[in-house]
Amino acid sequence: MRPHAKAAVLAAGTAAGLFVALLLGTVASEETPELSPAGGALDAAQVPAEYRKWVLKAAETCDAVSAPLIAAQIHQESGWNPDAVSPVGARGLSQFMPGTWDSWGVDADGDGRADPYSPPDAIMSQARYDCYLASQVDHLGGDQTQLMLAAYNAGPGAVLQYSGIPPYPETQHYVQVITDLIEQYTAAEDAPEAGGGPVGSRIVAAARRWEGTPYAWGGGSVTGPGPGTGHGAGTVGFDCSSLVQHAVYQATGGRITLPRTSQLQATEGKAVARGDLRPGDLIAFQMRSPSYDHIAIYAGSGQIIHAPGTGKVVRLEPLATYDAKPQTIRRIS
Repeated sequence: MRPHAKAAVLAAGTAAGLFVALLLGTVASEETPELSPAGGALDAAQVPAEYRKWVLKAAETCDAVSAPLIAAQIHQESGWNPDAVSPVGARGLSQFMPGTWDSWGVDADGDGRADPYSPPDAIMSQARYDCYLASQVDHLGGDQTQLMLAAYNAGPGAVLQYSGIPPYPETQHYVQVITDLIEQYTAAEDAPEAGGGPVGSRIVAAARRWEGTPYAWGGGSVTGPGPGTGHGAGTVGFDCSSLVQHAVYQATGGRITLPRTSQLQATEGKAVARGDLRPGDLIAFQMRSPSYDHIAIYAGSGQIIHAPGTGKVVRLEPLATYDAKPQTIRRIS
């Protein structure tokens, strides 16, 4: 979620020109291609049924957006919670700040008012705003989708100032996570097959969404972070096995629910050799006992994504850090 970026967009004196751009036709496209650079066909099973129609409709707004991109943004912004409110007041599925909503909110559901808590209004306004941002950065070199996402998070002024993604850790993380999530929401026949294939890529993306989330022993589930128990009481987050369970469940659209403990997860799927390691594979470790008491997800490029332990957060880490520990690799399909 963006703590301040959308409100900052209007501070640079651009508000008066926003609707002019639309009237001149610089945002809307008369003809939308079947596929766009921001993603392919939507994997509808990944999107809550009540929102699918609007995600698909939003993808018709302009060439710069696709249904998987719209879905990936919502996933990261609000976790598909239409009542979400950030600590700084961003609201609804698409997490609009009030000032930005005043300029970009539309009444998509026809109830007579533009409401950021209305999913149709939020989704269509998000696409409309995305298209405007794309028009502001399309003259810059580089990945246009990533530049648009950076502008959504940090404001187009920051992207223009740096002629690219600004050097803000929050914005860089936002762009990377959504870029990964686009694969999760892309239909299998169109999803990139590199590394572990579509399911493996989606497992990694689903886990990376929660980077920075606290470790909470006994906390977390298939639906997301949760309050810990025992020595994890008072912390809301994931432990190692609940992060894996959540990522696999989300990546497979609920088709696969792993057992809750790392010891049992280490027996799921099929065993694979270290030489065949692919993104999305599960790596279980014997850290302090003869049982597999820790588990992580291989993220590619020699990295794992995991919830390491009490006092730490979900993070990427070199697999080599744990090479001294006995381990087993399992592939979930």
